[in-house]
Amino acid sequence: MVYEILKPEDIEKKSMEIITSELKGRTWPEPRFSVIKRCIHTSADFDYADNLVFSDGAEDIGVDLIRKGATIVTDTKMAASGINKNRLESYGGKVRCFISDEDVVAEAKSRNCTRATVSMERAAEIKGPLVIAVGNAPTALIALYDMIKQGRMDPGLVIGVPVGFVNVVESKEMLMELDVPYIVARGRKGGSNIAATICNAMMYYKG
Repeated sequence: MVYEILKPEDIEKKSMEIITSELKGRTWPEPRFSVIKRCIHTSADFDYADNLVFSDGAEDIGVDLIRKGATIVTDTKMAASGINKNRLESYGGKVRCFISDEDVVAEAKSRNCTRATVSMERAAEIKGPLVIAVGNAPTALIALYDMIKQGRMDPGLVIGVPVGFVNVVESKEMLMELDVPYIVARGRKGGSNIAATICNAMMYYKG
């Protein structure tokens, strides 16, 4: 087997060239194209060219929020760890994840609800520009739906990409009913890595 030897800095460039080629001429306006390509790069799954759904201008809104120092709240530590914190902090932003906080764990247990639900309630208390990135828990999206409908929360952007089978599709469809900017991976696919990738794609965009 013959393989290509590349410098580390050239591997991503080559990957993006392969992705662009295999999309066979399909393109999107930037920064949407960058988001789609990075999701494909992370997952090696070209379905993201079709199942990523953007509300009107959501990707531009996300870039603007990040550049204004947004707080990004994730539903998992894995998503939080995948976001480029140094780049985000250079804009004055930060990443928060409440899922393992002792008070969140205790409250979820006492209320017999998920930690993701309580985490979203904590996110509602954050002041300033806010991006919510959900990659695992549909209950987080359901909690967001309820709070947004009740006027208890007004995030600048919701990234809804939980993965799985139970309430995953339904929670994403609920989110898309709301008058809130969103980026959703329609269907069962998604994950914490995709949530982080979408955040990073908007962060890295240079336009």
